[in-house]
Amino acid sequence: MSVTKPAPAIRRTAEPSASLTAPQKLTRHHQAVLAVLLVAQFMLAVDFSILNVALPAIGDDLGFSLANLQWIATAFALSAAGFTLVLGRLGDLIGRKRIFLGSIALLGLASLVGGLATSPALLLAARVAQGLATAAATPAALSLLTTSFPEGPLRQKALGLNGALMSAGFTAGAVFGGVLTDLLSWRWAFLVNVPVVLAVLIAAPAVIKESRPDDRPRLDLPGAASVTLALLSLVYGFTQAGEHGWTSLHAVAGLVVAAVLLAVFHAVERKAGQPLVPPSVLRRRNVAWGNVLGLLAFATETSLVFLLTLYMQRTLGFSALAAGVSFGVLGLGTVVGGLLAPRIIARLSTLTALVAGGIVQAVATATLLLLGTATGPSMALLLPATFVGGVGNMLVIVGFMVTATSGLPDHEQGLATGLATMSQQVGIALGTPVMSAIVTAATAGATTGGAILHGVTVAIAVNAALVLAGVLIAAAFLGTRRQSETTPDSPRPA
Repeated sequence: MSVTKPAPAIRRTAEPSASLTAPQKLTRHHQAVLAVLLVAQFMLAVDFSILNVALPAIGDDLGFSLANLQWIATAFALSAAGFTLVLGRLGDLIGRKRIFLGSIALLGLASLVGGLATSPALLLAARVAQGLATAAATPAALSLLTTSFPEGPLRQKALGLNGALMSAGFTAGAVFGGVLTDLLSWRWAFLVNVPVVLAVLIAAPAVIKESRPDDRPRLDLPGAASVTLALLSLVYGFTQAGEHGWTSLHAVAGLVVAAVLLAVFHAVERKAGQPLVPPSVLRRRNVAWGNVLGLLAFATETSLVFLLTLYMQRTLGFSALAAGVSFGVLGLGTVVGGLLAPRIIARLSTLTALVAGGIVQAVATATLLLLGTATGPSMALLLPATFVGGVGNMLVIVGFMVTATSGLPDHEQGLATGLATMSQQVGIALGTPVMSAIVTAATAGATTGGAILHGVTVAIAVNAALVLAGVLIAAAFLGTRRQSETTPDSPRPA
């Protein structure tokens, strides 16, 4: 006779995830929690892109070679994406608040070191530390958010605001990076984090409540090691493909190693007594397919920023600052989408937000195929298209967050948010190198404005096709799931 082991008890002082008597409006405590977590998430999102515009200035100042300059971005992406899942799960084991505060402090210290760095090695070490802090803080903040708000309209509203500020932070990073580099110094792209970190560390202990299991299971070390190395290899392989092409030995080796290690991870998890990612969780359609949609949503929109930056600078002749400022329209669109998404989900369904948002994003992206070499007409098309596309993309992102974190008990929210954050980080890390490789292949080494436009157009077509693939996935695999059927602790059909 088999005995089902009960889930570990959770020592909580925060509100339960769901309650028939849960408040339908944000209390003052909710508002304070939301403010602290959203400020932190916005700062983490800004860090993904704030140094992109500053890379040439950093290279000139610290003596980076042209070949090694890309490691400033790659070092961050590797650690941020590679360690997200294991650090997200660690929050379930030792306390999400503890992980959140510790990682935010690490981010502040790493930012200070990066801003004062005098050598390439020190700067890269700071970027690795920033990536690790992001890998820990992002899922911890998201799980604190989902466990602080009851499942339903309040959580949807919180996730909508969270998603809007995250996407806005990514696009704002490009603007901030250009402004700070041009007016002050690239060092302020690091140092700007320090006062924000101090503010969060002062406010968070008073408003965020801890949750940790009484019965702490062992960390699945073989699973943690295999999935972390797999993600590191995956991101490295795609990054090398973006830099050197799909036939690069480093790119092929990285992708092959990643595939082998993911197979090892799958085998380890099936036999582990206390797996890092229980197979039963991945068999839930909302978790598995929701995370696929999240990866596609982040990969397509963030890589579109790269493509349009390349187009504006190389074809239209914009400065880095002018190109960065242009994305303010996209950031506005994501804020509007973040505000609309909870209302659409509440009144219609999560599936409606996923499908409608994907269609809107795909159509807006496809209109960019009409971009040309004339600045006036092209910008008249680009600005409204990116705004509309930002609205659609944010509907998908909020829909993905709600889908991938619903129906799980609080003691598994760290796992759910860790998976969701992993999808986000991997999507951001992979989108740009994949599109870069497509542009490189389409241009065949040519660097003229017309050749760049052709390469960008081919990549935009692929981008739009990936968005449509997400729409089809949502309709095919999530079409029978309605939010009204979801209860936090009920089992989900496989």
